[in-house]
Amino acid sequence: MLIAVLALTLVPLWSAPAAAGPGSVTRTTLTTDTDIPRGVTVDLLRRTMTLAAGEKRHLRGRLEATSSTTGIVGMTQRIRCLNASGSTVPVVAASARNHEGNDTTTYAKPGHLPLYADLLFTAPAAGDYTCVLQGTAYSTLPGTYHLTAVADNTWLETDDADQLGAHWWQNGACESADAAGGCTYVGDGAAAREAWVFHDDGTPVHTWQAHPDAVTVSAQANVELTTCYRGTASCASTMHVYPRGRNAVVHTRFELVQLDSAARACRTHTFAADRTITDDAHHAVTYSSLSDIPIDPACGTRTFLLRVYLKHVSGQTVKIDGVQSGVTSLTNGIAFNNFRRR
Repeated sequence: MLIAVLALTLVPLWSAPAAAGPGSVTRTTLTTDTDIPRGVTVDLLRRTMTLAAGEKRHLRGRLEATSSTTGIVGMTQRIRCLNASGSTVPVVAASARNHEGNDTTTYAKPGHLPLYADLLFTAPAAGDYTCVLQGTAYSTLPGTYHLTAVADNTWLETDDADQLGAHWWQNGACESADAAGGCTYVGDGAAAREAWVFHDDGTPVHTWQAHPDAVTVSAQANVELTTCYRGTASCASTMHVYPRGRNAVVHTRFELVQLDSAARACRTHTFAADRTITDDAHHAVTYSSLSDIPIDPACGTRTFLLRVYLKHVSGQTVKIDGVQSGVTSLTNGIAFNNFRRR
């Protein structure tokens, strides 16, 4: 579980691009405000689908929450899919951030914190699968408090058809406290200054083949980052450099690279932004997407490389969160085939 901390400083939200995949989707919307009590994971929305073996569906969840307190409360949303026997089918997609309190005025809507998560689900066998949007609240705050999932603005979207040939990336194991030192960091001190997610962070490099019938391709990446201020329980202690309040700025560049026949870059498509993460937000997701990318026949292949470049600009060292408990992915990417121009 990601660890929240006490604080009262505020931070603006990053915008979340629209989901990249083509085709129609079904949106299931929360109809009643629903409390998420301290330390409890609440099932908010669900959809059951009958799928063939190997069929792929893109799911996107949005959890918008208010808080009963002015203090800091950790907030995590998950998309979890269950088979007919009720067992979780890996992978679980998650995102997390601290809710900075009901008096926060720097969110797009004061006091309302939205989070997004994406999952490319592949049915391991033919059957019925129920996918659930869940919310969790947690903190070191004393007393009683809760978050509230907001009706109408909390939803789960699911594709209505197979995402043929789509591919899912996730980075390696990275537990919350990182006692084993398995996470990737960018920053000062013992950390590297830069890293390539899905490329040189210990993740096996995967090149993706666009479908022969695809007209264009689209891609997205959600990268969860955590600030490593001195004393936090969410980073290896060797990565603690500065006291709390320093905050962090990182430069991110999402790349979708079409390769030539010699596996060299032929066409590189990018989405770049500088991201600020405060120590009060502590955990934050960077959302990046590229839509309707042409497949250049001059490259001689339909092979693509997906990766995210991160460079530390200033402030706290930052951890790139990964897979927790062997199943929950906090940093991931998806590539899609578009069989008609969007």
